[in-house]
Amino acid sequence: MTKIVVIGGTGLIGSKVVAKLNAHGHEAIAASPQTGVNALTGEGLAEVLAGASTVVDVSNSPSFAAEDVMKFFTTSTCNLLAAEAAAGVTHHVALTIVGTNRPQNIDYFAAKTAQEELIRASGIGYSLVHATQFFEFVGSIADISTEGDVVSLPGALIQPIAAEDVATAVARTAAGAPVGDVEIAGPEAFGMDEFARRALAFRGDPRTVVRDDSAPYYGAQIEERTLIPLEGAQIFETTLEAWLPLNPPRK
Repeated sequence: MTKIVVIGGTGLIGSKVVAKLNAHGHEAIAASPQTGVNALTGEGLAEVLAGASTVVDVSNSPSFAAEDVMKFFTTSTCNLLAAEAAAGVTHHVALTIVGTNRPQNIDYFAAKTAQEELIRASGIGYSLVHATQFFEFVGSIADISTEGDVVSLPGALIQPIAAEDVATAVARTAAGAPVGDVEIAGPEAFGMDEFARRALAFRGDPRTVVRDDSAPYYGAQIEERTLIPLEGAQIFETTLEAWLPLNPPRK
């Protein structure tokens, strides 16, 4: 039985990864501040990593402000990698984003890029799972892009994926040998405005979605193909139309 520690293991993706790994006979441990493990401070890392061969990091910053998110990913990753080296961990798996290796000026992407660089330079075998945007965030994307009853979003392409499929990809990767960088995505590419328009229409949301290529995405301008995967990505089957009926908006 392989011991795999999942940092951020009580969150949206982490809880699913833990369940999938345990279902396949691994000893998956959910590690988060809720369980007494805090990668940002280092609390509990040495204890939880004892005997582990693999660490999965799906943790996320509570703040997306530029300084906060950079501090979170660099500090927590440095603490994790040091603890892993001391514990003899041989495989570090991190969930990251499609587009971090392309020109853009998104603060969150810059922090994830810094995280990736630390992992690559650590000397520990690694797998970086680059995912496209999750279906689960369509509501928040629309909300931060709303003024009055109009949602303004660029037509830049997006190829979103279900969180369940992300967890499957991360769990499969954690159960195997280090593979370096991989990309995962959903089956359909469409404009970001169309992504929001379809979801809001299905949910009966009265807001109007308009395409505005000057509109920001999380505060930054993006190019047409920044957020879609390159050739060779792993493509999962769940479509937006299949996902929507099973995932009503949160109250």
